[in-house]
Amino acid sequence: MKNMYKCETVTRRVLPLYRSFVAKELLSKYNFTQVKVAKKLGTTQAAISQYLNSKRGRKENSDSKEYIKIIKNAAENIAKLLATTDIGSEEFKGSFCDLCTKLQNSNKLS
Repeated sequence: MKNMYKCETVTRRVLPLYRSFVAKELLSKYNFTQVKVAKKLGTTQAAISQYLNSKRGRKENSDSKEYIKIIKNAAENIAKLLATTDIGSEEFKGSFCDLCTKLQNSNKLS
């Protein structure tokens, strides 16, 4: 049960940031459209627009630098897979679960 609450915290704090990093990577490096990014991430074009305009997925305070590096690295890796293979939103969701576990094991989150 305790682990479930950690996942809820990570989801609330990290998922928007992770989606934001992945969206920005797909748009800038792989020339995806917002609609195509939304489909790959299992969200809406409006949400992607909010990530781009920093209305969602903003970075937290400077204490979070350690885990932001982990999130950004994971985002770059999944963005490459999303852009170069036929994986989609289900695999993206699985990648977030992997990231959640990695962050919990790293003890970088308070």
